Amino acid sequence: MDDASTAAATAPDGAKKGTAIPETLPASAFTDRTESFDVVVVGFGIAGGCAALEAARNGARVLLLERAAVHGGTSSMSGGHFYLGGGTAVQQATGHDDSVEAMYDYLVATSKEPEHDKIRAYCEGSVEHFDWIESLGFEFERSYYPEKAVIQPGTQGLMYTGNEKVWPFKEQAAPAPRGHKVPVAGDTEGTKLVMDLLREQVEKAGVEVRYETGATQLVTDDAGAVVGLAWRRFAESGLVRAGAVVIAAGGFVMNADMVAEHTPALGSKLFTLGSTYDDGLGIRLGVSVGAELKHMDEPFITAPMYPPSILLTGIVVNQLGERFVAEDSYHSRTSQFVMEQPDSAAYLIVDSAHVEYPQMPLVPLIDGYESLDELESALGFPAGSVRASLERYNEFAARGEDPDFHKGPEWLAVQDTGPWAVFDLRLGHALYAGFTLGGMRTSVDGEVLRADGSAIRGLYAAGACASNIAQDGKGYCSGTQLGEGSFFGRRAGAHAAGFTG
Repeated sequence: MDDASTAAATAPDGAKKGTAIPETLPASAFTDRTESFDVVVVGFGIAGGCAALEAARNGARVLLLERAAVHGGTSSMSGGHFYLGGGTAVQQATGHDDSVEAMYDYLVATSKEPEHDKIRAYCEGSVEHFDWIESLGFEFERSYYPEKAVIQPGTQGLMYTGNEKVWPFKEQAAPAPRGHKVPVAGDTEGTKLVMDLLREQVEKAGVEVRYETGATQLVTDDAGAVVGLAWRRFAESGLVRAGAVVIAAGGFVMNADMVAEHTPALGSKLFTLGSTYDDGLGIRLGVSVGAELKHMDEPFITAPMYPPSILLTGIVVNQLGERFVAEDSYHSRTSQFVMEQPDSAAYLIVDSAHVEYPQMPLVPLIDGYESLDELESALGFPAGSVRASLERYNEFAARGEDPDFHKGPEWLAVQDTGPWAVFDLRLGHALYAGFTLGGMRTSVDGEVLRADGSAIRGLYAAGACASNIAQDGKGYCSGTQLGEGSFFGRRAGAHAAGFTG
């Protein structure tokens, strides 16, 4: 039986969908005709592309498999932010002091279960990684965007993309902007530029890329080491030997069964952020050989209520009319708190002296109300609840204080000029979007780990199918997916290349 018929005969149907774990294949399935590579990378998003490039630059013969017809993966759908710091050229050029320790302290503070060695490596290597990204063939603009926004409207190279200036984090680490945006206007065109440049470098380095080809199973030897994989391309299938396999195949937001099992909040009334191939197969391949999974219950969920940023001077209340979060929080943090409220219901209330209307409202306007009594009655709030919340907020806002939630002074403004506008933050009414944050447990070099902490020889993971540093939705900051995906992808590729032989 040849390679193709072996893979076709043993590949389980469940490996393509649901929660089924693919069966592994024994190394005895290889034949004399089985092709061989030093490193095989699964997935050509930012993590897989960086892993393949670094492996090749470290002397490995590399094969890169991508199920789609083109490179890019979900990375190409992102906003183009790289979360980098410690004194990058853009930070220095725009007069923003930052240090490795400040960046480290912040990421530790915002992590639910901080993996200190990974965070330390990421922060200490951040400036070098910034230079490496620019070496692909572009430069981040040496400019700063000072407003609060989801993404810069132009080509400005730097902005705040997290909760660095939000309490309690601003007291735990010196704030600094670390969201470095690729110098292309728009939401996704910048990442496409990076992925196109990365593809050119990958091809230049001699990596063999096969599109419309996906991994279906891992091949292991008698000791449990990963020594290759099975692949499929339409009706064609086969095997490949590998000194090491790097899985960078994305998350699982498009797999309804996995979402229902691990992150059910993403399965209802939300727009999922992902590509067709974010089906969790890479994660399940890891499980097939004993990988431990971490933070599988952590989603990123958001319905941005800014820009315009002046809306943040208002108050956000639940259906009891009570505030529950600092309104100047990063949009994902606010959204996670909304999800914890009764019926996942919340409202943004802004008076007529401060209201502006967004050009593309993800949080729709319900109406304007001439009096607070009318507002409470129309929306079913307990009588006097919103009035009490506003009166307390206004009392302290007049002094530049917020003792309840510590909103920054720059976002405090008395909201006492009727009519009051109410924006709808309720799940199912506002446009919430999300993706998954959990994945395989890995070492700082991308080695996939078992529950006992031992490494699965020959197997690496990076990107959205691995659990790295961005695992807490309330502490997530834009740019960590591209930032850590590329950074730890590079480490995984370099380590995998050193592993061969």
